[in-house]
Amino acid sequence: MGVTIHAGCYMSLLRRYLIVVFASVSLIFGIQVPNFVDQYEKRVDAHLVEVTHNLRHYQEIAARRYNGSLYALIAFHKGSAVETFQEEGAAIGGMYERKRRFEADKLALQGGFLWKAIHLVMAGDQELLGETAAHYSYAVPLNQDAIVSGAVLAAANTLLLELFFGVLGRLARLLRPRSRHVRGQVIVAAGRSTAPNPS
Repeated sequence: MGVTIHAGCYMSLLRRYLIVVFASVSLIFGIQVPNFVDQYEKRVDAHLVEVTHNLRHYQEIAARRYNGSLYALIAFHKGSAVETFQEEGAAIGGMYERKRRFEADKLALQGGFLWKAIHLVMAGDQELLGETAAHYSYAVPLNQDAIVSGAVLAAANTLLLELFFGVLGRLARLLRPRSRHVRGQVIVAAGRSTAPNPS
């Protein structure tokens, strides 16, 4: 009995430590979320400026020759019999599609912090997410978004861990073998009660 009690105490203590550590790590990661969103936004802006600058020359040609339609310029290049023009048309088309992609991403990031975070999770640009993660610089911003994000993530993960331990403990109790005879107690079977024979 003593061994069982001590083992139970140790398991309870270990469980509490794990929950504290898990909550602390979740809080740290949660605080980083607004900083990650901010760095992602800056990458969207930087890539959009870059691709817009690269397309500026072709946009000027389209303005002079095709009433400002970059699509018409791209179609002309792709429809050319000259292979060099075809490849150039494909390159211009790729840049134009990138520009449209970054513009749509920038537009989607116009809401509040919660909306931005949801956008990154559900529809963030995979290329920019990878770049942001690869070049991420850690910081500890003490603003409202960081505090709320950290608290929510820590609370949610702690609740999930508590539920996990609860389910695990219930399974352990269900699978634990039960003793049919207990010394010093009255055994009741088939409607009769008999006391154990003291020896």
